[in-house]
Amino acid sequence: MVNEFAYCRRLFFLEWVQARFADNDDTVEGRYRHRAVDHEGGRAPLPSDGDLRRTRSLLLSSPRLGLVGRIDIVEGSAGGLVRPVDIKRGRPPDNAERSWEPERVQLCVQGLLLRDAGYTCDEGILYFAESTTRVTVPFTAELIERTLSLVAEMRMVAASDVVPPPLVASPKCPRCSLVGICLPDETNALAARSDAPPRRLIARDPQSRPLYVTEQGAVVGIRNNRVEVKRDGELLDAVRLIDVAQLCVYGNVQISAQCIRELFAREVPVCWFSYGGWFAGIGTGLPSKHVELRRRQVAMAGQGGLPIAQAIVQAKILNSRTLLRRNARTDVKSVVASLKNMADAAARADSVASLLGIEGAAARTYFEAFPAMLRPDRSLPGGVFEFDGRNRRPPRDAVNCLLSYLYGLLAKELTVVTYSIGFDPYLGFYHRPRFGRPALALDLAEEFRPLVAESVALNLINNGEVSASDFLVRAGGVALTATGRKRVLAAYERRVDDQIRHPTFGYRITYRRVFEVQARVLAAHIVGEIPSYVPFRTR
Repeated sequence: MVNEFAYCRRLFFLEWVQARFADNDDTVEGRYRHRAVDHEGGRAPLPSDGDLRRTRSLLLSSPRLGLVGRIDIVEGSAGGLVRPVDIKRGRPPDNAERSWEPERVQLCVQGLLLRDAGYTCDEGILYFAESTTRVTVPFTAELIERTLSLVAEMRMVAASDVVPPPLVASPKCPRCSLVGICLPDETNALAARSDAPPRRLIARDPQSRPLYVTEQGAVVGIRNNRVEVKRDGELLDAVRLIDVAQLCVYGNVQISAQCIRELFAREVPVCWFSYGGWFAGIGTGLPSKHVELRRRQVAMAGQGGLPIAQAIVQAKILNSRTLLRRNARTDVKSVVASLKNMADAAARADSVASLLGIEGAAARTYFEAFPAMLRPDRSLPGGVFEFDGRNRRPPRDAVNCLLSYLYGLLAKELTVVTYSIGFDPYLGFYHRPRFGRPALALDLAEEFRPLVAESVALNLINNGEVSASDFLVRAGGVALTATGRKRVLAAYERRVDDQIRHPTFGYRITYRRVFEVQARVLAAHIVGEIPSYVPFRTR
């Protein structure tokens, strides 16, 4: 952590104070390079008990310094001198010291720990694995003074509730594993600390994807690092564990205890849905250690959270307006103008109650015009799209059936994202807390309902991806068949994998990543890093 603090104070705060971490290629390769010295080996007698020749993975602490460290290798020589050897993954830099300051102060801490344990230690070694180069670092008075100064500053930063600001346009950020959590350029842009356009620094989407199990009576288990889906002993499917981002089960599907335990150990959430697609619950491992975010979330929600709710509702209305303007097959100019006025009214609302009224009126106006975006020649249950506004529980036509199912998927997606960041997904700012309702996830889902859920429903219908045979009508209610659900899930996954240009930051990312970015922007506002929440509003 002394190394991290010297490299970037914000990185130290995220990792040490907020206990947040993410891997990238460099961290994974670094662990691989360290594999030979991660296991303790070799004798390590105290100076009074004999000479230390060579030992691996030596853990030392110093009550005087208040520091603990594990040293990769300690080499001894005649006369009782010892040297710590720190393994680095790359090559030495081309500078006078042939090393960077964070590496030198980390090594100096190890030397100070050895001194406090009674050893004689005047220098250390940085071993760069890629080039098999050893660089000697003498523990000069200047280096020791700099190291102790950083340790004192580190304690002050750790004791504060305020996360240090990101580095501005730093070349360090692109290779940082926490760049997708930190969002340095985005935070600096929203906080008006930089005029430069944000770089696209966040990592590409992982290769893993949600695994949906809709087969009734199926059992999900794990074997040889593969998630297996069986029914009546017959193997239906097997997916590599590393390829599973979420496990989503519908209806009467069982999951073995071993599978749940392994998924939780890998931070893979399990989402339960009713047979018809109602999002029923989520299971994860231990909750996020980001207590400060939840504390401030509770405080802000207690104050009402009106500005956040206004931004969310205004974005939802404007995104609905954009979808209607782009896809309407008849004249909807009056509706488009009305939605614009309602979006402006949402920005001026003086209470959440009045905001609810504005949002409700906008939804009615929008859904009255929704059939204008549908092909009139497509016949599905409920007539030739006799769509008379939203209805549910159960939906009475195919359009509402699709929308309800897709809204459930969207709520699931945002619940998973809010959990992973450290929010309490059940405490929102627009949707009031209620038993079993992920209010914050529903808040964030609002601005994406038109762009993701309703867009997918339109494509499914207008492109002929679903037909009457994909729906089941019972007692006036309409539900998806097993085949219909699979088609909707496939279309939804395609949509969230679509790349779009972020309207605020300008770079292209998938909707899947946009969900995370927006949740992190909200988190940055809640902890006081940026002045307001900036919703996702398509142009």
